[in-house]
Amino acid sequence: VPIIAANMDTTGTFEVYDVLSKFKMITCFNKFYSLRDFEERDTNPLDPNYFMISTGINEQNFCNLCDIVEATKAKWICVDVANGYMHNVVTFCDKVRATFPDCIIVAGNVATREMVEELILNGKVDIVKCGIGPGSACLTRRKTGVGVPQLSAIIECADGAHGCGGMIIGDGGITCPGDLAKAFGGGADFVMIGGQFAGHDENPGEIQEIDGKKFKLFYGMSSEHAMNKHYGKMANYRSSEGRLVKVPYKGPLEVTVRDYLGGLRSACAYINAHKIKHMPKCTTFLLVNQQLNTHFGK
Repeated sequence: VPIIAANMDTTGTFEVYDVLSKFKMITCFNKFYSLRDFEERDTNPLDPNYFMISTGINEQNFCNLCDIVEATKAKWICVDVANGYMHNVVTFCDKVRATFPDCIIVAGNVATREMVEELILNGKVDIVKCGIGPGSACLTRRKTGVGVPQLSAIIECADGAHGCGGMIIGDGGITCPGDLAKAFGGGADFVMIGGQFAGHDENPGEIQEIDGKKFKLFYGMSSEHAMNKHYGKMANYRSSEGRLVKVPYKGPLEVTVRDYLGGLRSACAYINAHKIKHMPKCTTFLLVNQQLNTHFGK
């Protein structure tokens, strides 16, 4: 099932993997897991079909990646940076491909056709992660003015990727099961979900109760909270491009997963798509200013 849990602290975890792998869905592990974390997990082996190893693009990141891939026999590698337009992303991906010729390599994030094609053709990437700023915990568009509306990005990037033999992941912007169907209808080969997979029993962190309502924390990986946690401080030359969000507590993750899969199946039935990969051929988009009848509230 081409749905991926985002490689964020709160969703790219072993606990989330344990749930999603039952549904043959993929978990992209956050890049702060060490080799020791994976070795300690050995008592409950990971299925290489259903997880990705994330990495940054410096030399230490590459060394860690090599150790972890060798130890876990990983099939999927995710080269993950906020700005996939940097030239050294392409050269790093080329290096990863030379080292791991049989692995599926994912890289991003970008939001335009030209960079998708560059990563596939010159970085030798299989799948490009597309989305700049659509995430619920992302402030990139506000802080930088950079970004492309997510459905438009998916349509354009998918067209570019498919034209040169690659695929894309639509990363971010999912607020409900209907958005998942629209992403696939727009041409996404995979969809990555963060905030909607947060706030459950399996996500890390304590449940907080405020005014009788229960919450769990969810935060962007470019937020000041994440920088302080992983690097000790937010560098003074940059701005926080993520935020800390209190997500309403949702109970077991499996309930949310079943809701999303049920909505996706029904969408396929409505448009007569026998497989997810047929959805773009069966989809017509209309621009609307109101999707729901909210007469009795949301």
